Amino acid sequence: MTVKNRREREKEEMRELILSTASDLIAIEGLEKLSIRKIASEIEYAPSVIYHYFKDKEEILNIIMQRGYSKITSAVGNALVEPDSPEEKLKKITREYIEVALSMPDQFLVVQLNGSPEVLKHTGFLFQGASKEKPALATLYECLKELYQDKEVEEDTIELTAQIIAASTLGLIIKLIKEKDISDEQRERLINFYTNEIVLRVVVSIK
Repeated sequence: MTVKNRREREKEEMRELILSTASDLIAIEGLEKLSIRKIASEIEYAPSVIYHYFKDKEEILNIIMQRGYSKITSAVGNALVEPDSPEEKLKKITREYIEVALSMPDQFLVVQLNGSPEVLKHTGFLFQGASKEKPALATLYECLKELYQDKEVEEDTIELTAQIIAASTLGLIIKLIKEKDISDEQRERLINFYTNEIVLRVVVSIK
């Protein structure tokens, strides 16, 4: 390995250490309390070292949130690749979203429950036209569009339906994370009933 390659690897390792440390701090203390000084203290370096790898705290936050969002978009995107019926795709998209979110509960909650403008740039999806800007919502929108192909449903109605499904799914996820005392069996029953029954009922109710 050349000196240049070794330095590049060490640089990437330090970036990942900073990002993982920041992510852990966010999960424990929340986004508002994250600071360059705290990250530096955790990894036992001077704050100036952090600035050598990142412009500021906002850059670190943006990368962390983009990675978390990418996990969700990748998971729900895979459902559209399968040669299933639109109904089955919708079930898979919903379940994949729930399972990925539950795999990173602390980070998911901290980010989703934060109402700051900077965070909402990543997490907001209720504004008009969101299905054209938010990849995960766009995936859901395309699935619904396929499901409604034989009906005269306006695109605006399809987007509203996607937003309502996304919002209600978010609510279920938050409760599943918060109510830690429910059994694994009950958790699975709730997820199955929601994905197999409730979501489809919302879709079918659209005229």
